[in-house]
Amino acid sequence: MSVTTAPPEPILRSNYRPSDYQIETVDLHFELDELKTRVRSSMAIRRAGEPGADLVLQGEELTLLSVALDGETLDEGAYTLGEDTLTLHSPPDSFCLQIEVQVAPAENKALSGLYVSGGNFCTQCEAEGFRRITYFLDRPDVMARYSVTIEGDRERYPVMLSNGNRIETEALEGGRQRVRWEDPFPKPSYLFALVAGDLACHKGAYRTGSGRDVELELFVAERDLYKCPHAMQSLQRAMRWDEEVFGLEYDLNIYMVVAVSDFNMGAMENKGLNIFNSKYVLAAADTATDADFENVEGIIGHEYFHNWTGNRVTCRDWFQLTLKEGLTVFRDQEFSSDMGSRAVTRIGEVRKLRAGQYPEDAGPMSHPIRPESYIEMDNFYTATVYCKGAEVIRMIHTLVGADGFRKGMDRYFERHDGQAVTCDDFRAAMADANGVDLGPFEQWYVQSGTPRLKVKGEWDEASGEFSLTLAQQSGDDSPPLHIPVRLGLVGSDGRDCPLRLRGEAEDSAPTERVLELLEREQTFVFTGLTAKPLPSLLRGFSAPVLLEMERSREELAFLLAHDSDSFNRWDAGQELFADALLELAAASAKGEELELDPQLAEAFGRVLSDESVDGSLRALALTLPSEGELAQRMEVIEPEHLHLAREFMRHALAQALRAPLVEIYAALAPTGPYTTEAEDIHRRRLRNCALAYLTTLAEDETTAMAWEQFQATDNMTDSQAALACLVELDVPQRAEALAEFYSRWATDALVIDKWFSVQAGSSMPGSVQRMRELASHPEFSLANPNRARSVLTFFPSMNPAGFHEADGSGYAFLADNILAIDGNNPQLAARLVGPFLLWKRYDQGRAGLMKSELERILSASSLSKNTLEIVTRALS
Repeated sequence: MSVTTAPPEPILRSNYRPSDYQIETVDLHFELDELKTRVRSSMAIRRAGEPGADLVLQGEELTLLSVALDGETLDEGAYTLGEDTLTLHSPPDSFCLQIEVQVAPAENKALSGLYVSGGNFCTQCEAEGFRRITYFLDRPDVMARYSVTIEGDRERYPVMLSNGNRIETEALEGGRQRVRWEDPFPKPSYLFALVAGDLACHKGAYRTGSGRDVELELFVAERDLYKCPHAMQSLQRAMRWDEEVFGLEYDLNIYMVVAVSDFNMGAMENKGLNIFNSKYVLAAADTATDADFENVEGIIGHEYFHNWTGNRVTCRDWFQLTLKEGLTVFRDQEFSSDMGSRAVTRIGEVRKLRAGQYPEDAGPMSHPIRPESYIEMDNFYTATVYCKGAEVIRMIHTLVGADGFRKGMDRYFERHDGQAVTCDDFRAAMADANGVDLGPFEQWYVQSGTPRLKVKGEWDEASGEFSLTLAQQSGDDSPPLHIPVRLGLVGSDGRDCPLRLRGEAEDSAPTERVLELLEREQTFVFTGLTAKPLPSLLRGFSAPVLLEMERSREELAFLLAHDSDSFNRWDAGQELFADALLELAAASAKGEELELDPQLAEAFGRVLSDESVDGSLRALALTLPSEGELAQRMEVIEPEHLHLAREFMRHALAQALRAPLVEIYAALAPTGPYTTEAEDIHRRRLRNCALAYLTTLAEDETTAMAWEQFQATDNMTDSQAALACLVELDVPQRAEALAEFYSRWATDALVIDKWFSVQAGSSMPGSVQRMRELASHPEFSLANPNRARSVLTFFPSMNPAGFHEADGSGYAFLADNILAIDGNNPQLAARLVGPFLLWKRYDQGRAGLMKSELERILSASSLSKNTLEIVTRALS
């Protein structure tokens, strides 16, 4: 046996080649032990490439015990064991390979592969975690049929689960048991799953459209059973929706979901056995907010929808990740829109995109939705691949229409069911099914960065024509993108005008239409108008671009009041507030006195009192752009002045509209117990928005409102909202509320995560010292991703002024924790580097301090590939 090592090399999309071997079946046998689990694999392998090629299997953190070929044990000279590989030289064309390894799940702090969480065994194999279980062709274009046998102590692990259908359960001597599972569908290794432990089961059922009965099982800790009904109902709704909208029916006899407390991701779509971060399964009125209930429904839906878009048809290689993730995010967004408010859902999606993906596009991690290279694939589970990828799918949906999109999906599955394919294959299915040319659309998969859409309008009084010139800019010489621009023209009476392009018949004049921008610049002339209109562009956010168009505050206020498109009404308000906030920040930087533009108070008041709009939309329209969103608009980011400007405006608006805010708050008081009915959610959102403004006044009366709500409420939504108000105030109730909240929920980990995060997001003075105190709290742990993120993610994102203290103490605090995490959980550590990525956009002092911390991280010994890649790109 020879041993070799090699430094990590970037993997290039251009270097893809099919596997020289395919694994047709794999039989796995697990003998569970927290420190010495034995894994035996038996693989039927056939040659798929040229004769003479070596078989190179991937493996990490494994102790190899034996290798056999067709039942004959190989001596050490018959294979080469590398640091992360096992190579067989020139094996036969078809053979059975048996490998036995040993792993230590309890010592696996990376939470990748097979590990222990809360005394239970579980797995996470996407993207490349299966190689931490056994040696394998750990790549998505190798699809095998799996059978799995799990053996372990019956008392400690009464529940033993894997993919597919349960075939046999057998009691063994010595208090042990053996359970066998078989999955009839071929799948890549990243979809393998195993769970074993002492778990309670919440059962449900579903009858498919064709009349098949499917067992539904949610596995959780016994104490959490009462928090399962919402997840079960969400799953049933998702199954029905996918049948009705896409004609896609579930294909196994059982569908299982397991909630685990230690999980790097949100959830994982393993075939028939989804493994979830517990925060996206467990929901009850007393422990989960309205937003938590919505997230559970959306993510339950997302993972279920992967059964077809991801599992039945998967990715050829990891560069195609957006093929399954962008498409499935789009599908879960449509599901959430149909289950709730389409406008509220859309606004939430775009806020997430602008807050997370736009900065990614503007920084050193900028990449296309289909990346060209990576060192560590885990680093490319990004907002670009997921959120921008979903926007690219949505643009196709806009271009071909709902019926055309369904036809394209049908064609996609007809061609590719059971295959590992590419983004090009999806686009071709859509184009062929609809008889359209989507060739130019490929540029969205190739180009990184956020395009700019410059718009200029010209009104010709004499002819009654309005000319709209659209010009796209990408910052380089890339070919033009295919951009769908949904628009309306709003007349002076607030109504949408007929949209007839020059040369069209007079009877073809809808009030909303989609323009297709295919060139760098195009002009569209609308005719038959009686007065100059105001353009309402990118309705529903029809393309992920930055809109550049000169609009006065009066025009923005008019659109906020009258635009028939709910998204654009909200967006006009955000533009209005952002313009004023940036002006206030500039005044603060100059040491000038701050004053509120009366137009803003008038616009705010109109929205507040507009009962034709539901409470959720009003609350969203009244919420100012975040400091992070505003920072993206600044050439040199000045966090302290952005914070002062935003706090000034919140306080000034509350002062100007105190009476109607108090009236709204009183009128929307609950009249019965908590429900998740839409009207109750709308009421809570607007009432808590009013409370958040009123408590900025720091008056005894408004503080008492928050304190009384905190004490009297029957639900977590109102409790957390009141607590978030109180932690921003220097009053006795602050400490009392925090102590009471902690005492009540000390044994509920997900609620205590909220207790940590609400303090991490507080902008009260002394932020960094508070973070150090939170990090030294007995219940804080860097080993649990949810708990670590509750401080280390919320601090820089929700309290940027505190994080960016001029002395750099916030930077040092975060860097210290990244280094402490990296040795155990590289995925988590790498993601926490995010707040440093735009360091060059800050003033010289802060930029220098951030750069120093990045260099300190980079200089650490044994830095993981994950963190090394991110930090190196940040410093490049």
